[in-house]
Amino acid sequence: MSFGQGGSQSQWDPWKPHSQQPGDGGGDDGTPDWAALAEASEARKKRRRLLFVGGGVLATVAVGAAVAVAVMSANGDDHASGGPHPTATATSPSGSATAPSFAPTSAPPPLDPKDFISSAKKDTAALGADTLFPAARLTMNGTVYQKGPTADTRDCASAAQGTLAKVLTDNGCTRLIRATYTRDGISATVGVAVFDTEAQATRAKGQADRKSIVKPLAGGGVKAFCDGAVCRSTTNSYGRYAYFTLTGFPSGKNVTTKDTEAFGTGDDLAEFAFGQIRRRGEAQASAAADQ
Repeated sequence: MSFGQGGSQSQWDPWKPHSQQPGDGGGDDGTPDWAALAEASEARKKRRRLLFVGGGVLATVAVGAAVAVAVMSANGDDHASGGPHPTATATSPSGSATAPSFAPTSAPPPLDPKDFISSAKKDTAALGADTLFPAARLTMNGTVYQKGPTADTRDCASAAQGTLAKVLTDNGCTRLIRATYTRDGISATVGVAVFDTEAQATRAKGQADRKSIVKPLAGGGVKAFCDGAVCRSTTNSYGRYAYFTLTGFPSGKNVTTKDTEAFGTGDDLAEFAFGQIRRRGEAQASAAADQ
């Protein structure tokens, strides 16, 4: 029986085991077709090479995509969290990292409040009895004082007595502001003399003596005091201001070293005057720093 007659003819498939090879002229004499086998083998090698190269390209693209995603995620985390960004460093030819250098910086020194109350050129805030002695009641060191009359004059000598009038005039006093405070049968006047410079106020303080007395201020329900009686006085200065106190009894009684409450009253008012002058400087320094 020949393979070309009767039944269905089998087709040879080089990829299918045991399949029949086509014979020359449609017949089969049992001899393998070596040329066809060689072509099939070469086709298989080419196909494997294509698959290998194609797979490598796909793998490279996949790895590249993974790296790109990782970088974007890191940057996104930095921005979302508000955290610091990486700091770049310069690398020397030897490969060692060198930290970047920056010019040194320093904050400006704070303004000195005393500078603002040491010269009339800088001390420009509002000034008067209502700014130096604003409240109707004053509490100092646990003691309450009631404010009485106030006065403000540019004729400094008219508000002074004894040797103080000459001291103020000789040193160029431009203004003398006074207020009287009372407590438990004790009255005291505090006076603040104003000069153009700190040097003038300092000289006035140094030239004042035991007879350099600010004139007591009575009126508005406050009886006259220190009119012929012995009273206690103080003198001091700060910046372009010199300040004085005079403490006595409306009853006309002399003040002695045993009258500790009278001494304490004068000390309280001197401390208060100093604090008010110092606060002027602090307020002006703060305002200048904010500009």
